[in-house]
Amino acid sequence: MTEPTPAPDVAGGGSRTATVTSPSAAHVGTSSAARTPAGTYGHHVDAEPPRTNGHAGPAAVPGRPAHAASESRTADDVEAGIIALWHTYGESRRQALRDRLVLHYAPLVKYVAGRVGTGLPAHVDVADLIQSGIFGLVDAIEKFEPERGLKFETYAMQRIRGAILDDLRSQDWVPRSVRSRARDVERALERLGGRLQRTPTDRELAAELKIGLGELRELYAQLQLTSVVALDELIAAGRSSGGAGSSLAESLPDEGAEDPIATLVDQDSRRQLADAIAQLAERDRVVVTLYYFENLTLAEIGKVLGVTESRVCQLHTRAVLRLRTKLNEQLEA
Repeated sequence: MTEPTPAPDVAGGGSRTATVTSPSAAHVGTSSAARTPAGTYGHHVDAEPPRTNGHAGPAAVPGRPAHAASESRTADDVEAGIIALWHTYGESRRQALRDRLVLHYAPLVKYVAGRVGTGLPAHVDVADLIQSGIFGLVDAIEKFEPERGLKFETYAMQRIRGAILDDLRSQDWVPRSVRSRARDVERALERLGGRLQRTPTDRELAAELKIGLGELRELYAQLQLTSVVALDELIAAGRSSGGAGSSLAESLPDEGAEDPIATLVDQDSRRQLADAIAQLAERDRVVVTLYYFENLTLAEIGKVLGVTESRVCQLHTRAVLRLRTKLNEQLEA
């Protein structure tokens, strides 16, 4: 019996093991830069860049699935590719390379914008903060010097935050000096409140700030500008439901509108009073009707009933006492 001849693994023969070369050179078009040792430019990558940009991933191997090529990429490959990209960008300053760096570090902008937007009013859109932060990221990439051995992420976060704050200050109608004075007043109030265990007076606050009482009142007038709010800002209930709630303008009371509770109470009181009047004696009911509904005087009522004015006064007093008693009985019931 003859032994079977081993079949080749793939067309062209050979072993099942394939060697994948470093993809760094494919990213920037410079193989020598891709083999630069890590740390030469003082740059480290904390996290793997997004897989969608295709800048730091390894080249696909013919005959292998795309996901297998993607899984073969390691953190070292990503770091080597970014270091090579910084090296090439530092030599050529090409805009295409800068845009690739912007795409790689774009998650930093979203992170910083989320942190800054935490303490801002609800009408400030985080997307606007991200847009401002992108300009800060671009400026950081253009001014960063890798040869200094610094970490780019730390430098870029400061530049991004500064760009966002500068844009917010440009939109603020209150001068920065007034904002600063407002913070000084708040700190002084906190110190005096903790020291005196009560709300400090204006004179005590002026002494704490080392200014005169008149200057403090002028400062109060300036600080009124900082209390302006947007009427289209969503209230807490609307914000928690994804913006489907009512705005602040819709929650303001209408001074000309009728109070439904007061209307119901008034209608119920009128009904109880009408029931109590119906239970009075006929002469007492006539006196109450003519005096309160027809607006006749006691003398005119006396002429209608053929009695004296003093007698009408007695009938009126008796009718009021009986009405009060019946109304109290209805309330207690």
